[in-house]
Amino acid sequence: MGYLSIGALSIVCYYLIPPDGAGVVVRVVMYCLTSMSAAVAVFVGILRNRPRPWLAWAFLGASQLVYAVADSTFYLRHYLLDLVDYPSVADPLYLAHYPLVVCALVLLIRHRTPGRDIPGLIDAAVLAVVAAMLSWLYLIAPQARADSPMLVKVTSVAYPVMDLAMLAVALRLILGTGRRPPSFMLLSGNLLAIFAADTIYVGQQLDGTYQTGNWLDALWLVGNLSLGAAALHPTMRWLGDPSPVADQRLGPVRIMALCVAALVAPATLLVRGANEPAQDLPVIAAACAILFLLAIARLAALVADQRRLAITDGLTGLHTRRFFEAQLTLEVQRARRSGAPLAVIIVDIDRFKSINDEYGHPAGDAALVEVATRLRTAARAGDVIARYGGEEFALLLPGASPEDLPAIAQRLREQVASSPIAVAGDCWLAVTVSIGVASYPDHGHLEGGLIAVADRALYAAKSAGRDRVVVGVPSRGDRHSCDEDAEMVEFLFRTADEVDAALSNYQHSKAISLWAMVMASELGADLATIRRAALAGRLHDIGKIVIPASILAKPAALDAEEWRVMREHPDHGYRIAAVVPGFEEVAQSIRQHHERYDGSGYPQGLSGRCIRLEARLIAVCDAWAAMLSDRPYHVMRTPEQARQELIRGRGSQFDPDVVDLFLALEASGRVGRLSRLDGSESAGLFIPPTGTR
Repeated sequence: MGYLSIGALSIVCYYLIPPDGAGVVVRVVMYCLTSMSAAVAVFVGILRNRPRPWLAWAFLGASQLVYAVADSTFYLRHYLLDLVDYPSVADPLYLAHYPLVVCALVLLIRHRTPGRDIPGLIDAAVLAVVAAMLSWLYLIAPQARADSPMLVKVTSVAYPVMDLAMLAVALRLILGTGRRPPSFMLLSGNLLAIFAADTIYVGQQLDGTYQTGNWLDALWLVGNLSLGAAALHPTMRWLGDPSPVADQRLGPVRIMALCVAALVAPATLLVRGANEPAQDLPVIAAACAILFLLAIARLAALVADQRRLAITDGLTGLHTRRFFEAQLTLEVQRARRSGAPLAVIIVDIDRFKSINDEYGHPAGDAALVEVATRLRTAARAGDVIARYGGEEFALLLPGASPEDLPAIAQRLREQVASSPIAVAGDCWLAVTVSIGVASYPDHGHLEGGLIAVADRALYAAKSAGRDRVVVGVPSRGDRHSCDEDAEMVEFLFRTADEVDAALSNYQHSKAISLWAMVMASELGADLATIRRAALAGRLHDIGKIVIPASILAKPAALDAEEWRVMREHPDHGYRIAAVVPGFEEVAQSIRQHHERYDGSGYPQGLSGRCIRLEARLIAVCDAWAAMLSDRPYHVMRTPEQARQELIRGRGSQFDPDVVDLFLALEASGRVGRLSRLDGSESAGLFIPPTGTR
């Protein structure tokens, strides 16, 4: 602030001193000292603040030193020696400072953006193309066509060309990612002020209106002071730090600037085409074409960013579960065609809940990030790694033979447990994982089957003491296995009944199972589909067993975070049901029963006939049952209101054919009646289906 204050005072004094007699000498000294002070300030800033990269600031200091020498040479020759020849010995010095500035800015950009920042590059290119077109039309071309000696032409054209080179790199820095501390703003001010002053200077030279000592000197001096202040500010040491942000948001200011820039070229084409000769029209047309291509590239970059965000977990940087499942489907199909092996590995962090409970969720997040990094390090090239659940990860290994799987899984486990993980300050925790493994075709021919086998293996690893690898085994066909499967299904039925009892005094899952079975039969479905509809209806809400009671039975409306947790219950139900051998398709129906016919449902956003028939049947039955039962978070209504609500959701929330069938069966008395858990029948009351949990 002291430097800027003294500099501002010197600029004021510069213009107050009379430009004649001894005042000329004082003005020259003050101008040259102010210009030189910026170079001194840069080197002082390097020594005091020790920035990274220091070489970039060294280039800036050298450029300002050359610029100050050029100023001194020019003003001494012009004012004191009365030498006004053009070009003079000062001009090569002025031009020599531009390459140094460009080198400095390139170094800063490379350090601030170690990866690729395509959006920032395209945005800078758009503005640079517009500036280049205008500079050609109004500065470069008139200078090149002027009737003047060749040396004068070359020098006059060199200034706007160098300014354009500096502007292009400066725009890349300004529009790129990275922190924007005061030092950044001051450096940007320096670059823009110098460019503006140089551009106006060339224009005044063309018009014959330039006079030394006019108001442009103030703009140049302000630019010099901005550079010196940028170097003296303590934040200059962080100016070259890598950007923590991977993408640059397209904010309203940037959108407006890009729109204006894109419209400049066609507007100029109209003006020049109407009022002046057509000799520059090819340049304007080329600028329009380049801007159009850059706009297309910007749109493509936006689409790529959106796709990356959609398939990338925001915390760990791994793929999302949705991407993993889509990739699993593709790889299973490829393996089926080629006969190549394929493996699925499910990894779960042991006792993760205790980390959150004892150290807080930030510590849990730190553990997740580090585990993801270690899994990525230990995985093979070409493996797909995803965050599959809260503390679960999934790996897809194309071409991994069954013989290699135990060693691969052990390497993953050992990598995670190789050293403690820093979760909070000086707190380090030993983190281990349990791993379940399944392979195609040994453990199944469907993606759901592979996941189910890997899940069962994971649960076996947990049950055996954690921190171990278990390779799944295919379901056996013996009596013992069948008995075990029957016990598992019976356990799930009891779980469904517990959920029903927690939510209402009326039967829910049993009624939906019956209604879905009747409807599937009426539609002429085969016995396997009818059985799946009945089982999925019976178990459709089992995922709610893991939802906290404070959310499940909350009498008031859920907030956004509570709704996020609640909407996970179809996924939880899918995972629980898929553990039972042969329940892959039943589990898929459970997962899809909150999908909507118009595609606005959850968790997968499926629409129309992409939703399994069983799930479309359950969706209508579930809504009807919720309408005709008491819940802690709604007012009960009449059956007629429930019918009207189904009709309103016909074609949007529900399959219209299923709604018509249900209402016809309900009118005939074959579906739609609920029993209380104490054995009496429901009076038939209402809750809007869009509010069902």
